[in-house]
Amino acid sequence: MHTEILVSEVGPRDGLQSIGQIMPTEQKKAWIAAEAAAGVREIEVGSFVPPKLLPQMADTSEIVSFARTIPGLTVAVLVPNLRGAQAAIEAGAHKITLPLSVSESHSLANLRRTHDQIIEESRAIAALIAEQPEDQRPHFEGSLSTVFGCTLEGAIPLPQILRLAERLMDAGCDEVGLSDTTGYADPRAVREMIKAVRGVVGEDALTGIHLHNTRGLGLANVLAALEEGLNTVDSSLGGIGGCPFAPGASGNIVTEDLVFMLQAMGLKTGIDLPRLLEVRKIIEQALSEEPLYGFTPDAGLPLGFTPETVTSAKEAAE
Repeated sequence: MHTEILVSEVGPRDGLQSIGQIMPTEQKKAWIAAEAAAGVREIEVGSFVPPKLLPQMADTSEIVSFARTIPGLTVAVLVPNLRGAQAAIEAGAHKITLPLSVSESHSLANLRRTHDQIIEESRAIAALIAEQPEDQRPHFEGSLSTVFGCTLEGAIPLPQILRLAERLMDAGCDEVGLSDTTGYADPRAVREMIKAVRGVVGEDALTGIHLHNTRGLGLANVLAALEEGLNTVDSSLGGIGGCPFAPGASGNIVTEDLVFMLQAMGLKTGIDLPRLLEVRKIIEQALSEEPLYGFTPDAGLPLGFTPETVTSAKEAAE
């Protein structure tokens, strides 16, 4: 297991695009700036999709430009196609993620693209990136969505998943990611999927995972992923968004709970947890009608808890 874990905040994209309320641009900026100040090193700040489809993301170009001014922050975005990638590159995004649903039914419903069409989009995006100056090329990830199961097709055959992972890499992606879009994953499935996908793309081409907490297994699944050697985990402040399919359940993993678990285990995140908990107030004020989730914010930190004391205690025990 890696001792340093990258927590990638996806709330400004996956969180906000999943709810009806639109967060004003200035409050988005305040949220991103505050999380970065708390030590979060990577934030998915938006997606380049047509505003008529997702008005929540209409200001993504401005948000990317703002986030680029924050020292040390990796600015990530999601794009559905080549046109979105062009806009992301023009805005200056450091990382571009293209989702490919391993369920073709879901792909057609979500992006209106077949697998073959998305692979062609991947090739075009990779070619566009290669045309940029070497020091200005964004990192390109192909995300394998619905990889643990689909609400339309159920379980997806593993050979189909592995074929698509290979095709994404062959098309020019720098890496692939795993996404539990529907909240179907369990720890054993996470372990087996990581081993299988790494078996065809290599260890370095799979480092991150996007998990949901729909049925309460989010952090258990994170632990399974970490024990298999992944070092990047997506989460959302307050657990907003992520399309929860179970009433009363959060969709995305709660960033605050994830950071607490990692630090309690003695792992390094670079995040100041008390400062991160304060960021929640920005969300509460901006999205007053939206429920926020998280056990750590409700319970508070244990008496005397700091990453330093946890690490010291762990070292003493060893």
